[in-house]
Amino acid sequence: MVNINVCIGSACHLKGSYNVIKGLQKCIDERDLSDKVRINGSFCLGHCTNAVSVQVNGGQVVSVSEQTVEEFLNEYVIPIL
Repeated sequence: MVNINVCIGSACHLKGSYNVIKGLQKCIDERDLSDKVRINGSFCLGHCTNAVSVQVNGGQVVSVSEQTVEEFLNEYVIPIL
């Protein structure tokens, strides 16, 4: 199971964290990966200036926007499935 933590703290919320979560969920559903990937909301991942902060399996924190959700999945999630 791959765990994706999406920050929903103040800065990330203002930068669209809920849209990122919706985008991730949509891509995961379209690719039939819901049994392999879990999305979690998380408060402050410590990278507020790079919001929206997203972390995979407790690793590197990556800046993701609504427009880069699919790119993020292809680069950081798909290779470890």
